[in-house]
Amino acid sequence: MSNDKKSGSAGKAIEHAIEKAFDPLTSAIKRATQPQPPAPTPAAPGKPGLEVSPLAVPFPTIPPIGGVEITTARAGFYKHERDDLTVFRFARGTTCAGVFTRHKVGSAPVDWCRRHLDAPGGGLDVRALVVNAGCANAFTGKAGADAARRTASEVAKRFGCRQRDVMLASTGVIGVLLDDKKIAAKLHEVETKLDSEVPPTEQWAAAGRGIMTTDTFPKGSYAETTIDGFKVRIAGIAKGSGMIAPDMATMLGFIVTDANIHPTVLRAILGLHVRTTFNSVTVDGDTSTNDTCLLFATGASGAPRIGRVGDRRLKEFSAALDKVMLDLAHQLVRDGEGASKFVRITVDGASSPASARKLAKSIADSPLVKTAIAGEDANWGRIVMAVGKTEEPVDRDHLAIKFGPHVAAVEGAISPHYDEAKMSAYMKKSEIEITVDVGSGRASATVWTCDLTKGYIEINGDYRS
Repeated sequence: MSNDKKSGSAGKAIEHAIEKAFDPLTSAIKRATQPQPPAPTPAAPGKPGLEVSPLAVPFPTIPPIGGVEITTARAGFYKHERDDLTVFRFARGTTCAGVFTRHKVGSAPVDWCRRHLDAPGGGLDVRALVVNAGCANAFTGKAGADAARRTASEVAKRFGCRQRDVMLASTGVIGVLLDDKKIAAKLHEVETKLDSEVPPTEQWAAAGRGIMTTDTFPKGSYAETTIDGFKVRIAGIAKGSGMIAPDMATMLGFIVTDANIHPTVLRAILGLHVRTTFNSVTVDGDTSTNDTCLLFATGASGAPRIGRVGDRRLKEFSAALDKVMLDLAHQLVRDGEGASKFVRITVDGASSPASARKLAKSIADSPLVKTAIAGEDANWGRIVMAVGKTEEPVDRDHLAIKFGPHVAAVEGAISPHYDEAKMSAYMKKSEIEITVDVGSGRASATVWTCDLTKGYIEINGDYRS
C-alpha cells in the first residue's frame, strides 16, 4: 500500500474516532434543537383513564393533630388496584356534628349518621369514621341499612365503643348494596396500620385518595388558629367532582380539629359556614344521595372547652374553619368532571341575599353559560337569559354585566366601550370572574362553578364501567 493511501486511511480513522467521541454531544445538541413531543398528562390516582384536572392544586402539608389516626386499605369495591376503604380512629371524648344532603332518597350511611347525631347525647363520644368508595349503598332498602349497621357493629367491637359512636359514609354507584363483609375482612389490617408510624401528611393524603371516585386529585386543606391562647389545628379532606350542586353538602367532607367543642356548638358553626362554602359551589346542578360533611373535635390541643355558641373565643376558630371549608369547596369545582375553567360568579344589587344566591346559581348551573365559557366566548346574552328566567326581581334597564374588569353590558344594553379583542383574551384565562348587577337592591352572593366540556359527557357516559 502506498504512503498516500496509508495516510488517507489513517486520516479517516482519526476523523471517525473524533466523530465517535463527540457523538453524545452532537446527539444532545440535536435533541435540544429539535421540537420535543409534549410530556404526557399524569394519570389520576382514582378511576383509570382519567387525566389530572388542569386546575388541580397540590395536597397541603398537615402536621400531627392529636386524637386522630387515619389509614386506608383495599377492600375490593373496585376491580382495579386501589385503596377504597378509609378509617379514622378518634380518642375518647371526641365530639362530632354533621350536615347532610336534603335529597329525598338519602343513603343508608346518611340515615345512620343523622339518626345517631340527632339522638340525645349524640356526637358526645365519637370514636371512628368508616368510609368506602365504589358503592354508595343508596336506594338499597332495609338490606342497605342492615349492611351499614353490621359495619358499625364490627368496627365498634374492634375499637371498644358503641355502634352509635361509629360514623359511616359511602360514595360510588347508587343502587348497589354494600358488601359489608369486605370491610369486616380488612379490619385486622386496618388496626395494624393505625398502630404503625406513618407521617400525618401521608395519612391525610392517603385518605384523600381513598375516598375518590371520579376525582382526579386528592383534596385537602389545613389551618391553624388559637382559642384562649392555645394553638388549635384544623385539617380536612373532601371528595367530589360530579353530581355536585348546592343542597348540602355537594360531596363527602371530613374535618378534624384538636379543639375542645361541644357538639351543639360544632353543629351551629358547621351549619353557618356550609351556606357560603359547600352550598355555594356547583358543577352540574345535580345533588347526590350521599352528601355528608362531618366535623370532629378531639380536644387534644389543651384549649378550654367551648360549650356555648355565643362564646367570643370562637371568633378566630370560626374564621379558620371557614377558610378550610372554602378551600375544599373550591377544590371540588377545580376538579369538576372535564373542567378547564374555574369560574367565580357574583350577583350584586339583588333584593335579598336569598334572591342573589338564586340568581347566581341560575347563571352557574346554565348549560348554555357553561358551554360558552368552555368555548372561551363572553356570551353575555346567555347570562341575561339565566338571570331573567329565575322570576327574581331584576331591573332590566339597570342590568350590568362584567367579565373580570371588562364591561360587557351596562344600563340594560351592550356597553358603548365593549371591546371584543380584550374580552376574547380574558376568556382564555383558566380562572374567570363574572359579575352581574341586577339593580334591584343591595344584597350580594357568590357562587363558584366550572365550565361544561366534552370531558363531562365522556366521564359520565361510562361511569359504571
